[in-house]
Amino acid sequence: MAFNFDLKQANTNWDNWKNYLGQAVEFAEELGMNEDRITSLATQAGSVLAENVPPSNPEQRALKELWDVADNQERQTIGRLMTKLAKKNK
Repeated sequence: MAFNFDLKQANTNWDNWKNYLGQAVEFAEELGMNEDRITSLATQAGSVLAENVPPSNPEQRALKELWDVADNQERQTIGRLMTKLAKKNK
């Protein structure tokens, strides 16, 4: 499976965003990454997104606000939860 990294297309609404994340998680699993590694990457991606990409919908704004007040452990939890949500929506 190839994965299309077109973030602009995925960043239009919450359902598209969850679908995009689900495809990314599925791709990572196909590459043989374990859940801890995927969560680590999701947490790193969350940091990059929070610092560089303005939220495009209310759900993403809420996530950004939570991210901004979270400590490192809480951000890992958010990354883990987003990974679980993404897997549910793939």
